[in-house]
Amino acid sequence: MDTTPSAHLVGRVGAVLRALSTVNESGAGTAELARAAGLPRPTVHRLLVSLADEGFVDRDQRSGRWYLGPELYLLGEAAGRRYDVTQHARESVHRLATATGESAFFSARRGGETVCLVREDGDFPIRSFVLYEGARFPLGVVSAGLVVLSFLTDAEIDAYLESTDLVSRWGAPHAPDAVRERIARTRTDGYAVNPGLVVEGSWGMAAAVFDRAGQPAWALTLTGVETRFRPERRPELGALLLREAHALGRVIGSGEPARR
Repeated sequence: MDTTPSAHLVGRVGAVLRALSTVNESGAGTAELARAAGLPRPTVHRLLVSLADEGFVDRDQRSGRWYLGPELYLLGEAAGRRYDVTQHARESVHRLATATGESAFFSARRGGETVCLVREDGDFPIRSFVLYEGARFPLGVVSAGLVVLSFLTDAEIDAYLESTDLVSRWGAPHAPDAVRERIARTRTDGYAVNPGLVVEGSWGMAAAVFDRAGQPAWALTLTGVETRFRPERRPELGALLLREAHALGRVIGSGEPARR
């Protein structure tokens, strides 16, 4: 690991921008961002001022709340030409929401997290709002994070669980042994199930989407209330998720539009 001062600074900037990205629609105050990033408030304030000077963040002068800035939009547009796969994923998300009536999502792995990029609600009137566009969860938490973690190598899983404390925030069901049990079940079924472990009564299921190197880089998810995820229905939902995940993986790997 690079421990030079410049690397330390970049890490702090990244933590602040990631924290802001999760609340960008409503913005955030300096103290709120400091808590989310795990940094001292004066440090975060200095970073935000410097980032604002470069256009990476913007501040509402009346409310004092911070937002992501226009320069990040321009950089994202440039990066999107290489990395953006959401244009392909939206079709899969739409089909899942239409076929099931549940809320469907597309998430991407970013290091030790999954980030929700696309959401579409089905026509069933009762919904879960655990996932939303921009939401971040550690690997092993929510069904998207569990399915991505499950299809990493055993060595990667061991290293992650040894270095990551999921219990302090997410509770005893996220202790390493409990996570390993769900990993084993996910590998057997091919898809992950989150039985209301984040919010009681809010269930989720997810299938991994693999990149060209065979790594679990993304996930497709369905979420809803517990009564919609009865044991007799879960195999049907899992099959739909796996079908769309496999199709999307082929599209992403080939760069060609989906043919159905």
